[in-house]
Amino acid sequence: MIVLFTDFGAAGPYTGQMRAVLAREAPGVPVVELFADAPACDPRASAYLLAAYGAGFAPGSVFLAVVDPGVGGEREAVMLEADGRWYVAPDNGLLAVVARRADAARWWRITWRPDALSASFHGRDLFAPVAARLALGEDPPGQPADGFQPTGCDWPDDLAEIVYLDHFGNAVSGLRAATLAADARLAVGGRQLARARTFSDVPEGAAFWYENANGLAEVAVNGGRAEVELGVAVGSKVKVV
Repeated sequence: MIVLFTDFGAAGPYTGQMRAVLAREAPGVPVVELFADAPACDPRASAYLLAAYGAGFAPGSVFLAVVDPGVGGEREAVMLEADGRWYVAPDNGLLAVVARRADAARWWRITWRPDALSASFHGRDLFAPVAARLALGEDPPGQPADGFQPTGCDWPDDLAEIVYLDHFGNAVSGLRAATLAADARLAVGGRQLARARTFSDVPEGAAFWYENANGLAEVAVNGGRAEVELGVAVGSKVKVV
């Protein structure tokens, strides 16, 4: 399958235009929209989301990842083969955490170019056709980049910040819960929060943190919105205490 990970948002033409290219170039291949609301123009926060949420997909999956504030600029276009999954994206840090956590990773530079390449929509014109080819089992349309040092290779293993706010107002951090002590408290939004297993384990209205279904430390309020009650946003600092 082809998995979409973008900051395009639920409205507007961008996801639809990319899906149209995939339907034309790889007919019959399932397309799954994992994120359409990754942190806008923020490859750093998005990198920790992609690494955590992408791990649940089977080898052979192809991730079409477009969070690309530098589109049309000097950043490279790359492919990453990591633990049997393919990732197609700009080299702006978006794939750095995926590569670091993989047992086996290999980089490729995308050298193929379409006849028409817009300056501002490489997701549709460049990355989508490449993802389609990979999903069909074709050879990578590029050159191996052994020893490649991606943008973001110096970023921390875990990011002590809020990286995503979901539909319910929960605040996802870039910290893997497995790296934290069972009794660790998280300082965020001016409060120190204890760990709980799930929402029903705390009183209604209580703020807490828990390990979400994808392994990240997530801040929530039972029956409320952590985003509002704690005043957090993407980029808010999280401190382990």
